[in-house]
Amino acid sequence: MRDFRKLKVWSRAHQLTLALYRVTKEFPKDEMYGLTAQIRRAAASVGANLAEGCGRKGEREFARFLSIALGSASELEYHLILATDLDYLDGGESLRMSGEVIEVKRMISGLLAKLKADG
Repeated sequence: MRDFRKLKVWSRAHQLTLALYRVTKEFPKDEMYGLTAQIRRAAASVGANLAEGCGRKGEREFARFLSIALGSASELEYHLILATDLDYLDGGESLRMSGEVIEVKRMISGLLAKLKADG
């Protein structure tokens, strides 16, 4: 069993989730149960799946939760594109947040590759 708090990727995903909660406070109120909730859920899902995978036994289960986290990060990436196209995020904020999502995805992919190489 791993301590998820020691994973750099979890820390990065958690910081991104906190930032997205702050940013989405500025979204239109009629999006509270729509895009705002979807962005928040997808962002939180990345860190939650990393944490859950760390609590599982075996590399195979850990890898499965890493894959789920990667899927949530891809979903989040799309939601940020949509928020930008709807003018809920300005260009600079969009680039920064999207860059963070891409970096988290890169880190998860690297961890998955390392697990496969070690296994």
